[in-house]
Amino acid sequence: MSDHTATIRCQNTGPDFLKRRYSREHTIHFDGGVIVPGSPSPHSVPAPWSNATAVDPEEAFVASVASCHMLWFLHVAIDAGLEPASYEDEAVGEMTKNAQGKLWISRVTLHPSIEWRSERHSTADEVKHLHQQAHDECFIANSIRTKITINEP
Repeated sequence: MSDHTATIRCQNTGPDFLKRRYSREHTIHFDGGVIVPGSPSPHSVPAPWSNATAVDPEEAFVASVASCHMLWFLHVAIDAGLEPASYEDEAVGEMTKNAQGKLWISRVTLHPSIEWRSERHSTADEVKHLHQQAHDECFIANSIRTKITINEP
């Protein structure tokens, strides 16, 4: 099969690391050369020890789910003879506590909005079926226990 890599780099720049007074900012290096600034969410770690403009792990997780779903949706749309002009998704991850009281992202809700270019117009039932096919094929959805919900406009 295949391996997928990301390198995480962090430097201790805090005035007093052992008292937890240090920046949690880091960089995420992807194999294609893209470098993304990373940080914990300010909901978890307050500023100045976090950076709200950087990508936090929870956002990256939600983006991973939404991106994988979109890529599979486009694939199955082609198989159905449909041509999207655009696809936009304002995905939301919900963090809750599990039975052991540990925080986890228990639900990701996708809000895909698709504009169609196809001469043949899709029905609501057909789009729902395409989303189900995409969900069933998505590598990320098949890798997690988080519930994924698709809210179509």
